[in-house]
Amino acid sequence: MEVLTQKIPLENTSIKLFIRREDLIHPFVSGNKFRKLKYNLQQAKKENQTTLLTFGGAFSNHIAATAYAGKENGFETIGVIRGEELASKINENPTLKFAQDCGMKFVFVTRESYRLKGSKNFISELKNNLGSFYLIPEGGTNELAVKGCEEILSKEDNFYDFICCAIGTGGTISGLINSSFSYQKVLGFPSLKGDFLKEDIRKFAKNNNWDLISSYHFGGYGKVSEELIKFINTFYKKNAIPLDPIYTGKMVFGVIDLIAKNYFPENSKILLIHTGGIQGIKGINIKLKSKNIQTIQIND
Repeated sequence: MEVLTQKIPLENTSIKLFIRREDLIHPFVSGNKFRKLKYNLQQAKKENQTTLLTFGGAFSNHIAATAYAGKENGFETIGVIRGEELASKINENPTLKFAQDCGMKFVFVTRESYRLKGSKNFISELKNNLGSFYLIPEGGTNELAVKGCEEILSKEDNFYDFICCAIGTGGTISGLINSSFSYQKVLGFPSLKGDFLKEDIRKFAKNNNWDLISSYHFGGYGKVSEELIKFINTFYKKNAIPLDPIYTGKMVFGVIDLIAKNYFPENSKILLIHTGGIQGIKGINIKLKSKNIQTIQIND
């Protein structure tokens, strides 16, 4: 699969910046979601499972992608959704409405219950209530997902000194680490607060040529600022590349800020991985409008 790589013009620097347009892989299962689901769908078929079950929040890219991929590949799909209050707001939520239109059924749980989603008792109760299913973790990250993400890079990418990506659950960066060259540095930009992701990444990463830059989460997962929105809109006007505000937008903001602060050596060649997530912009814009904050301006 050949994926478009675009050069991002920079001024007053010897650094060369590129972005891998994984967001263009598929209109509804884009970016890292395509990569993460690829081998999980194959495994589900191998196990003769007919239903996929996974987890996510109100604007989850993973929920939307799993719903569509399930529909296209002949699976029933179930989404365990964080927040009981969302049960009455499906039609107000672009992500959940899309997933429902793809045939996904929902189980809405409290935030307290959702924290237990990885426990054996929680999974057993779901199986007792819903029957047999193929379980895909929140965000899609497991060994098969990492295997899929290892295919983002190829031998031709030996050109780059740095590989940068946003981090949610750690699956994408783990795949990048495993397929990168030893002389390359893989930098992850977490969308969540805290350093706990390092342990999650070490479960899958086979190499040590990576680091996390944790200062561009803008307050934590799902949090955005007017500065970030302005950056995303300006970047889109200049480059015609949409960025989502939860993941890739923060990563690109961080990299460009670090370039300005001379973090990278002269003549560095940097590859940014665009992991998709554009579908979530509609939902984020609804929240921004309700707060009278500037919205993200992109063409649908």
